[in-house]
Amino acid sequence: MNTPKGKLISIGGAEDKGTEPEKGYVHSNKSLNFFSLSILKRFVEEVGGIDKKIEVITTASSIPQEVGQNYIDTFSKIGCKRAGVMNIRNREDVHNPEYIQRVKDCDGILFSGGDQLRLTSIFGGTEIYQVLHDRYFNEEKFVIAGTSAGAMAMSNTMIYSGKSELAHLKGEVKITTGLAFIPNVIIDSHFDKRGRFNRLAQAVASNPQCTGIGLGEDTGVIVIDNNYLEVIGSGAVVIVDGRDIKFSNITDVSESSPICIENIKVNILVRGNGYLLKERKFLPEVNNIDYLVATT
Repeated sequence: MNTPKGKLISIGGAEDKGTEPEKGYVHSNKSLNFFSLSILKRFVEEVGGIDKKIEVITTASSIPQEVGQNYIDTFSKIGCKRAGVMNIRNREDVHNPEYIQRVKDCDGILFSGGDQLRLTSIFGGTEIYQVLHDRYFNEEKFVIAGTSAGAMAMSNTMIYSGKSELAHLKGEVKITTGLAFIPNVIIDSHFDKRGRFNRLAQAVASNPQCTGIGLGEDTGVIVIDNNYLEVIGSGAVVIVDGRDIKFSNITDVSESSPICIENIKVNILVRGNGYLLKERKFLPEVNNIDYLVATT
């Protein structure tokens, strides 16, 4: 896979946006204001400012009108007057020439939360997906962002199901192919609030070439060159590295049996920290300008 010229922004989400809540999970409130303005402001900065054209794709959500309007209202507060919503609900919609053209004309795309399997099953193999892929890999200013399910779908390897309370059992974490903007990572969202460490650990133990990225709520990462991560937002990002695993019973035990893993490595990052995926290196204090200067 070639090195992309564009940027990815993966956000951990906050409030559920149209999916059934996990067993035992209680919302703190019913608001759709699911992350602070600061993260969206950073997205707007990376796109190029408030005059740029932004499209929000609400395909993953089962309440697309409410979610779409919330984004429009939030971008308006920031000063963006050129934010639109593409309400793509099925494979027929995704072939609409109007939507294809809007993806070609915009400066940044943001995928909402909901069900990540809807994103891969509706967009996979389509012209819109190819346009997104081509623009991300060939245009320096193009930004693809996603929150919750929209973040989880960005990688080659994607978790699409797995209850937190059962994630220590073999086979309870379901994995498929994502939208493949970034290789060799697995992204999980709502990471701390929904207790998803075991879920991501099982996914990484099954795919130890992948680095797990657990995104806390109101927290995200900006990804450059499919290598450099900068943490943004108010929470934490957990990096789960399985490449030095010494022992795991995951191939030997039967389905629904508890799994064990030896020597899985964990890093915890907060705003201002960074991480190099290829080098597996924690960066205590960086920003993406420093990284870009260092690599040019």
